[in-house]
Amino acid sequence: MVFFKRELSPVEIFERALKDKQAARQRLTERLVVAERALEEKRVAAERLAKAGASNGQLDRAEAKMQAVEHKAKALRASVAECDEQIVLAERAFAEAVAQRDRDRAANEIEAVASAIEQAVPRFEIGAAALVDAVTRGRAALTEASRFAADVDDIRREVLSAAELICWELRTAATRTRAGNINVALLAPPEVRQLPAPETDRQMIYTLNPLTWREGEEVKRVPAFTMTALPKALLPLALAHQHVDYLNARRVQTLMHVHGSGPQQSEPTPDDPALVDLDALAAQPEETPRADVA
Repeated sequence: MVFFKRELSPVEIFERALKDKQAARQRLTERLVVAERALEEKRVAAERLAKAGASNGQLDRAEAKMQAVEHKAKALRASVAECDEQIVLAERAFAEAVAQRDRDRAANEIEAVASAIEQAVPRFEIGAAALVDAVTRGRAALTEASRFAADVDDIRREVLSAAELICWELRTAATRTRAGNINVALLAPPEVRQLPAPETDRQMIYTLNPLTWREGEEVKRVPAFTMTALPKALLPLALAHQHVDYLNARRVQTLMHVHGSGPQQSEPTPDDPALVDLDALAAQPEETPRADVA
C-alpha cells in the first residue's frame, strides 16, 4: 500500500523550523555548560601548578589545555548567540504565518457569505418573477393587483442591485482582510441604480364614505364603497370614525355584493358635501364615531 505524505501548511513548516532551532540551541547550551565546567577546571589546575612552582614545561602544557578549552567555549558561545538570533527570526516567521492563516480563514468566511448571496439571488429572482406572474396572469386583474405586481418588480430590481453591491463590498473586505488591512489595488465599485424614496406604508381597506387626504403636494380623493390603499397613519382615525373597514369585515362582504369592490364610481368632487377630509378630521376634537353607509 502506498502512503502519500501530506503537504505541510506554512504554519506547520515555520513551527517545525522554530522547534528545530530551539532544540539546536538546547544542545549547544548543554555543550557550552560542559565546556565552561572544563574551562574552570583547567584554570584551577593551571593556577595550582603556578602556585606550586611547577616547571615551565608543565605550565606551558597547562596553559595550552586551558586555551584549547577556552577557544571551544568561545565558539560555543558564538553559536548560541547566533542560534538566538535565528530563533527570533523563526518566531517572527511563525507568528506571521499564524496571523496569515487566521486572516485567510476570516477572508474565506467573508467570501463564503458573498458566494451564498450570489447563489441565493437567482432563486429570489425566480420567486419574485413567479409572484408577479401569479398576480398578473388573470384577465380581470384589479388595479391594486397590478400596482402590487409593479411594486414587487421594483423591489426585485432593488434587491438585485443591492445584492451586487454587498457582494462587491464583501469581496473587497475579504481582500483587505487577507492582505492584513493594507492598501491594495481594488476595482471601482459597481454602479448602483439610485433607489426611489420609500413609498408611504399603506393598508388595503374598503371605504364607507367618500374620502380625501393629502400626501405632500398631492390631494387624494376616493369614492365610497371601493377598495383603496389608505396610508396607515390615517387608518386608526378612519376606523375609529367608521369611514372605512377591513376587507374581511362581514359588512364589507355584503357591501361588496351590493356596490362592488372596484373603483366603479367617479372620483368625488372637492365640493361634494359627503366628502370626509381625514386631515381636517385629525385636527378636530374627538367626536362620537358615526358612519353613513346608506
